[in-house]
Amino acid sequence: MPADRIYNVLFLCTGNSARSILGEALLNHVAGDRFHAYSAGSTPKGQVHPMSLAVLKEAGISTEGLRSKAWDEFAVPDAPKMDFVFTVCDNAAGEACPIWPGQPMTAHWGIEDPAAVDGPEFARRAAFEDALRFMRNRIAAFVNLPLASIDNMALGSKLRGIGAMDGSTTKASGAA
Repeated sequence: MPADRIYNVLFLCTGNSARSILGEALLNHVAGDRFHAYSAGSTPKGQVHPMSLAVLKEAGISTEGLRSKAWDEFAVPDAPKMDFVFTVCDNAAGEACPIWPGQPMTAHWGIEDPAAVDGPEFARRAAFEDALRFMRNRIAAFVNLPLASIDNMALGSKLRGIGAMDGSTTKASGAA
């Protein structure tokens, strides 16, 4: 993969209101000169979770332009061609995804759904902060990969390894 281009990355989740939104905002924040991140969902909620917006703003990350949208937007011929597609929830990973133009590299980076946490506000906020931290760690590992000099097989292995980092739903559930 050429080093002098901007890579398109799509983060997928079912509702596109929390984890995938965090991934989109974080990657654009930390590496917007090398990557353009997007997010989408199989059955989008139609609005970004307010706590997603709150933790992003508190972390100094722009929330401008973030919206909950269907993954169909990215499967049409005139959509941006994705180089990477990461599922961040186990439900989306198990669904039949559209055929992505350009055959992007894919990996599952499962993180627990902070929007599913009930209880007092501090517990819900802590879940969103944890999701943001886990996503930040994955993105830091991803942006430091030598994309220009790594072959696809090694890259695929590295991407799957990133998905198994601390906070992985795959590791926690024992699934493959």
